[in-house]
Amino acid sequence: MNLLRSVPDGYREAVLFSILALCWGSSFVAIEIGLEYVPPLLFAGLRYALAGVIVLGYAAIAADRTRPRGRAEWLAVTVAGVFVIALYHGLLYLGELYVSGAVAATVVSTAPILTAGFAGVVLPSERLAPAGVVGFLLGLVGVAAIVQPSPDALGGDATVGATLVFASAVAFALGSVLVRPIDATLPLETLQAWAMLVGAGVLLGWALVRGESVAAIEVTAASLASFGYLTVISGVFAFLLYFDLLERSGATQVTLVSYAEPVVAMGVSWLALGHVVDSLTLVGLATILAGFVVIKRRALRSLLRSALERRSAPTS
Repeated sequence: MNLLRSVPDGYREAVLFSILALCWGSSFVAIEIGLEYVPPLLFAGLRYALAGVIVLGYAAIAADRTRPRGRAEWLAVTVAGVFVIALYHGLLYLGELYVSGAVAATVVSTAPILTAGFAGVVLPSERLAPAGVVGFLLGLVGVAAIVQPSPDALGGDATVGATLVFASAVAFALGSVLVRPIDATLPLETLQAWAMLVGAGVLLGWALVRGESVAAIEVTAASLASFGYLTVISGVFAFLLYFDLLERSGATQVTLVSYAEPVVAMGVSWLALGHVVDSLTLVGLATILAGFVVIKRRALRSLLRSALERRSAPTS
């Protein structure tokens, strides 16, 4: 998918990165708004049911296959659907019943650190060095700064919400690691579409068990705008943008979007809802980012060196 062809090559990646951060960062606030009108698991399930159909339609045009084949590919779809779509979004939406979108985005920014930690345990080739362990611990300290645990706060709304959101980041990270060893050659667009559909099925079943009802949905301009934005912009457009940026820049650079998202969420939350995060949340975000830098220091150094070499290369 070739996006923004009119943007000069030297700026294209930065523009795509910024748009992706804006789409995904603002989605946390859109969720917060939509939860005023729609039960959380129904909200997430309906969103990904529609997004999955749309992405599958795109895969029919852009990819060479629209359906998984064999046990390995179905296993990859199932793992991604259950962990990365259903558990991640289900716990995130439940968590945002208690904490703001800006706080949720900050806690979710631990996902890359958690991914590195789980990979170090599950995948022998990605064992964490001592410095990596320090980075992982820094991420946990960052979460503690945000949650501000204390005997008095234990069981309070903020603690419950932040714990649920952190569990969603754990689910996302674990799913991202578990899907890596699976030998599947399914195109990314097709994998994403089927993962969305599987995840939507799990979310809707979970909603039924939880007792959520379609009758509880309030159809308002705000709920329709939130649902439409999350489905089309954050759920379809942003994922296609992600595939394009991943192909251009590689996984390490795209992962940095996770640390731009909370900043976007804080800004949008302030502009749209008047919410301002406290200083400890900012300290937590900085600590989480420091942990990521420690873990990915070699990849980031290589990325920076490549960027400097491209900039200094003579142009014809």
